[in-house]
Amino acid sequence: MSNETSTARDVTAAIDRWEIAEVCVRMAWHADQREWDKLTRVFADKVELDYTSLNGGEPVTLTPDQIATGWSSVLGTFDATQHLTGNHLVTLDGDQAVCTASFQATHRLHSTVGSGLWTLGGTYHFDLIRTDAGWRISRVVMKATWGDGNQELLTRASQ
Repeated sequence: MSNETSTARDVTAAIDRWEIAEVCVRMAWHADQREWDKLTRVFADKVELDYTSLNGGEPVTLTPDQIATGWSSVLGTFDATQHLTGNHLVTLDGDQAVCTASFQATHRLHSTVGSGLWTLGGTYHFDLIRTDAGWRISRVVMKATWGDGNQELLTRASQ
């Protein structure tokens, strides 16, 4: 293999890694900005969501529109949210990829009882596939490892 071929492959892999991390960041950004139509564009046609570390139950498989509708009915009722992701580690395997990232998510809701803030931290595990439109998230596993503040805000926001 020539150095030119090796260099081209390295550049392509670097671009893929950047695009994958960007898609994962956009998931959080669009949710926080209440850009529900743009949020749907980061997902594959069917997405497995696993938030069982927080909510219990079983993972679910949803369409992008179902995710946006569900998230807007909960996250959209908070006064503000901020989901920060970092330390993205990307593993490429052809047209599939895995991205893991640390996260911290702060939720604010005016509260007359208790704190109006709830912050959660942990890790995200994203599975992604390459589509004609670019990299898309096909699976999200959120692993909550710590929380601080008033977790009851989630229940209040859901009502």
